[in-house]
Amino acid sequence: MALALRPRSPLRELNWQRPSVLAVLAVALVCVPQQRGQLDSSFNVTAADVAAGCLVVAALVHALRARLRLPRRAYLLVPPAVAVTAATLASVDVVAALPGFVRYLEIFVIVPLAMAIVVRDEVDRRLVAAAVLGAALVQALLGCWQAYSGSGASYGGQSIRAIGTFGAVDVMGMATIVSYGAIVALALVLTTRGRPRVAAALILLVLLAALVLSLSRGAWLAWLMAGVVMILLSGSRRAVGGALAGALVLGLVVLGGWGSGTVTQRLASMTSVASQPDQSVNDRYGLWETAAGMWHDRPLLGVGPRGFAAWRDNYAPLHVSASSDTADPVNGFQRQELRSPHNMYLLVLSEQGLLGLTAFALLWAGLAVWAAKRARRARTSAQRAAGLCAAGFLTWQLVDFVYADVGGSPTVVMSIMIGLLLSWVVAADTA
Repeated sequence: MALALRPRSPLRELNWQRPSVLAVLAVALVCVPQQRGQLDSSFNVTAADVAAGCLVVAALVHALRARLRLPRRAYLLVPPAVAVTAATLASVDVVAALPGFVRYLEIFVIVPLAMAIVVRDEVDRRLVAAAVLGAALVQALLGCWQAYSGSGASYGGQSIRAIGTFGAVDVMGMATIVSYGAIVALALVLTTRGRPRVAAALILLVLLAALVLSLSRGAWLAWLMAGVVMILLSGSRRAVGGALAGALVLGLVVLGGWGSGTVTQRLASMTSVASQPDQSVNDRYGLWETAAGMWHDRPLLGVGPRGFAAWRDNYAPLHVSASSDTADPVNGFQRQELRSPHNMYLLVLSEQGLLGLTAFALLWAGLAVWAAKRARRARTSAQRAAGLCAAGFLTWQLVDFVYADVGGSPTVVMSIMIGLLLSWVVAADTA
């Protein structure tokens, strides 16, 4: 039996009849503040992880009861699973690598596959997209208040950095969720008319303001690239409107008084990261060099999942700091160990070698190619919005991976977004 099932009313039971509601729950639970007393813990299970686990169980039960067979495009998840398994078995300490093995499978294989099973129609996709947009709006409003009231994370000795509910220990969390929501909002702006477009535009302004106040240079650049791609794909007239909206947001935030000097300084630092890098950039360059050294010694299968932290001191240059300092009004001052190179491509290369990086590239390349084919066949506004969301998400994530890697509860939302995209491209197999 094919994966697609007979359409049912969206108002019917939302438990086993429509298990995608568990994905909505997982996205909502990402907003629950996390109190992490031990930052050096290698295995941290959040409420969102638990909800994602329930989603996987529901998908398994649903697949067994309906005797589903996977469409051929879902086998795109097999190479990453094989690569991480091989890297784990070849690692020096298999037991220490198991948490990383489980986490990698959860993010890039199990949860996306569960989403491809439970997401059956446009109603499911709209539920999950609305949950992402809602979570992003909650985080953005809280982040704007933090920047305005001085209750955010510390930056330059002032608690003005917007972090939402994630705290300074996961300073990229709010920027990630807000970026996903802004992609959804921009797609609605570019494909709807009348009041829905006005509402989406207002939400987009709030989200972009919070993104600016997050002071995350990597997220800024990634969203700029995603926004440009989405606007260009939508048509020239909307491109002008999108550019004007972006300029309005920057004017309101940068020139409006909310930490305008700090934002301007942060923008200026993006042009000097190569000529005059600050300490955080120096550490990042050093960690990239560390990852390259690990790959050079173990080129095929790497040092194993979670092996970067264990092998870091053997390869790191002397100028690299062993930790970074964080502070916010809730958690206070804490020192966080640098456990990754802050580059997803180098993380996979160092821990899984060429085999892992090849499988990782195949996953994203396959999603991009199939999404482009599906988007070209879009006829309705909903289909065009889905295509723009797919293009924006892929662009944002692939650019952001240059400056960041997986970690924290927002990673669960990323895996759900991957699954949402996968369910959309495999729908062509089951139509």
